[in-house]
Amino acid sequence: MANSSSGMAMNDECKLKFLELKAKRNHRYIVFKIDEKTQQVIVEKLGSPGATYDDFTNSLPANECRYAVFDYNFTTNENCQKSKIFFFAWSPDTSRVRSKMLYASSKDKFKRQLDGIQVELQATDPSEMSLDIVKGRAL
Repeated sequence: MANSSSGMAMNDECKLKFLELKAKRNHRYIVFKIDEKTQQVIVEKLGSPGATYDDFTNSLPANECRYAVFDYNFTTNENCQKSKIFFFAWSPDTSRVRSKMLYASSKDKFKRQLDGIQVELQATDPSEMSLDIVKGRAL
């Protein structure tokens, strides 16, 4: 079904939940996982609209790769309320090499199917995706 050059297939629920986050604001974040048995990317976890950035970062496993999107709300220097959808490629140093390769080779294809992503962050360590970094990338 999927090979290393084309990336993993996307489960239909991924797109559906992403559209809910983008259009309806039903979710604050979505964590996606590659299911190696079915050879597709699936939704692992949904954050409620009231979830915080800490809730989001705490939902990422310490030793496993994941993709995630986070709907970040902020106020500009001109005092305007804005929101940006961040895409995270979470690949901790402690995760398996095979897993890192699988996530890296599938990332671009997966991300292209999520129309509306405005900022991408890659992180191997929680410090690389601190709230200060997100704020800096949002403005």
